[in-house]
Amino acid sequence: MANKTWRQSSHSNFVRGAFYGLAAVSIWAAFIVVSRLGVRTSLTPWDVAAIRFGTAGLLLLPYLMKRGLALDRLGWIGLAAISIGCGAPMVLLVNAGLLFAPAAHGGALFPGVMPLMVAMLAATTLKEALTPQKDTGLVLIVVGAVTIVWATGGTLGTRQNIGHILFLCAGLAWAAYTVAMRHARLDGLHAAAIAAVASLVFYVPVYAILSRGSLFNAPAADVALQAVVQGILTAIVALLLYGRLVAILGATAGAAFVALTPAGTALLAIPVLGEWPSVTDWLAISLISVGVYLLSGGPLPRVRRPKMPLENT
Repeated sequence: MANKTWRQSSHSNFVRGAFYGLAAVSIWAAFIVVSRLGVRTSLTPWDVAAIRFGTAGLLLLPYLMKRGLALDRLGWIGLAAISIGCGAPMVLLVNAGLLFAPAAHGGALFPGVMPLMVAMLAATTLKEALTPQKDTGLVLIVVGAVTIVWATGGTLGTRQNIGHILFLCAGLAWAAYTVAMRHARLDGLHAAAIAAVASLVFYVPVYAILSRGSLFNAPAADVALQAVVQGILTAIVALLLYGRLVAILGATAGAAFVALTPAGTALLAIPVLGEWPSVTDWLAISLISVGVYLLSGGPLPRVRRPKMPLENT
């Protein structure tokens, strides 16, 4: 009876965590598509980052002033991990990587390999155990991510590898943020506020000086769209959902859902951008999706052993 109750509770937690995870992935997928639309028109990646953290930082500044920096729980290292891992440095690493490698490589390597980094950090820092099911999920996610890079022309010994390294560094930064948030038991909105205000203070002024007001020449509609999607949905709502996900399922399982972002982006790009995934893309999406389910602790069907007939004695 107790074992049955535990299974029901575990299944309920997975459903709740999956809801938060899929909601966050939907926002991240929309953010990538909207970012592409913005860069295609009048904005640069640096403009988009400034809009994102300028909007989120101003909105969350009163909340952070009320809650504080949580130094007693995070420490300076944890505070740096939060500020870098989901703040401007992580975004700039991805943007810089896009100068050397295609967006498809960034979409695969950053969220695709990041769960592996989280699993390694969580195993050593949080003592989160890896089971055979989670190991299988990790392998499928990494294979799916590498498949996308290979299918889109990724090669060794080229300038693309600089972008690959930058994407992996961004993934490591996000992994450190995830583990720090879980270790300090920090809620997602508090972590989002720390990262957004830190970026508002350290990135936006530098951008304003270097850009010399170029953002004011962009159409107001483009800036407003990016402010809503980037500054509110991505930098606040998605991180709030992600924080709830990590609190329920743990750092490793929660981070697994981030690997679904390329799949969500590919599906959303069909109606919005008219871009259809290739057969290889569909294969990679399938591998990553199954891997995320396994790594996040999705329930598996129980195999019942047949009862052996009793022998007459």
